[in-house]
Formats: sequence, C-alpha cells, structure tokens
Amino acid sequence: MVKVINEENSVYNRFLAELRDINIQKDSLRFRRNLERVGEIMAYEISKTFRYDTCKVRTPIDVAEVMLPTDKVVVASVMRAGLPFHQGFLNYFDSAENAFISARRAYRDDHGFEIRFDSIYTPDLRKKQLLLVDPMLATGASLVVAYRELLKQGGKPDHTHIAAIITSRQGLYHVTEALKEEPVTLWTGAIDERLTDKSYIDPGIGDAGDLAFGEKL
Repeated sequence: MVKVINEENSVYNRFLAELRDINIQKDSLRFRRNLERVGEIMAYEISKTFRYDTCKVRTPIDVAEVMLPTDKVVVASVMRAGLPFHQGFLNYFDSAENAFISARRAYRDDHGFEIRFDSIYTPDLRKKQLLLVDPMLATGASLVVAYRELLKQGGKPDHTHIAAIITSRQGLYHVTEALKEEPVTLWTGAIDERLTDKSYIDPGIGDAGDLAFGEKL
C-alpha cells in the first residue's frame, strides 16, 4: 500500500517546498527543522491507522473518555540524514522505542555503488508497529536491506510503515516489488520521476545529510 501526502493540499507542501528550495537550504538550522516538521505531519497521518481503545481521564470537573492508541511503536532511521526526520516522529510518538542503522554507499571504480551496513541497534520488534523513516528513497536498495536486517535482529513486527519525504519512481517500484508479500505501507511526501547518474533523486533536494550536518569526506 502506498500513501502520497502531497496528493492533497496541506501545510506539508510548504515545508516540502522549503526543503527543495536551493536558497532556503543554505540555512542548516531551518533545513533540519523542516525535516523535523514533515516527520511530525507524517507521524500524525500514520497514527490514524493504529488500533485505539477507550481511556478514562479525570479532569478537574468530571471524567472524560478519550480514544488512545494501544500499539507499541518503534521508530527506526538510517544515520545521519534521518536524524532530524526521526526526531519529528518522536515528537508525536514520545514513548516509542528506537532503532538506528549505520549505513553508507561504497562507490566502485565503475561509478556504481554497494550499500555497506556498519551496525544496527534495535529493540524487540515483535507485536509492534515499526516506523522505518528515511528522508530520501532513491533506488530503494538500501531501504529494503535495512528492513530485512532489522527483522533479522528484532523479529517481525505486526506492521511496518516506511516513511520517506521524497521517493523516486524507480525506488517506489523496487520497494513495492521487493516487499509486496510483507505487511508494509509506504508513506511518501512526493514522487519524483528520475534519478541522476549518481542515483540522486531528480529534482529531489540534493544530499539531505550534507544539507543538515555539513559536507563529509
């Protein structure tokens, strides 16, 4: 199942526009905050799919009944670009457990690359909602490997929500084909049609990690 946030008009589009804007991107603080804000909006949308139960809350006047989610949540992200995006989800799912994946592209002489995972830290994922959040879903290859590695270590969750701010058409196809038998929903803010020769999303936003935290060696 695929959900595209910008198919409907909302304030999300303002934050997405600022993330794409080459002039606004120069302000790293604003860029990180916009990553966080789109994470908050996606967290809100995903929360609508959870299971809920009635809870009684005492006010200064009387007792009120409130519907509260009963699902346990784990938020997982790929460092480093995913950190502000991850924080946006934590702002709403403040009691969630967390998983972190250290991964990087290792480029070859033929200008291709492979995904190398340095480490994965995850709690038990069984009977939980896994939110695998990564700002840019380009080829989709690293995300599929990250998903499988998380399940290998943490067990199989009830459902996985993959959240990306921008997804390429190629990445969308790869993920939906690779995980079509899995209980997975893909949430994305926008779908861009192309990838560059270096597998960056076109038009995309550029390198989200560099824009958020500075250029790397």
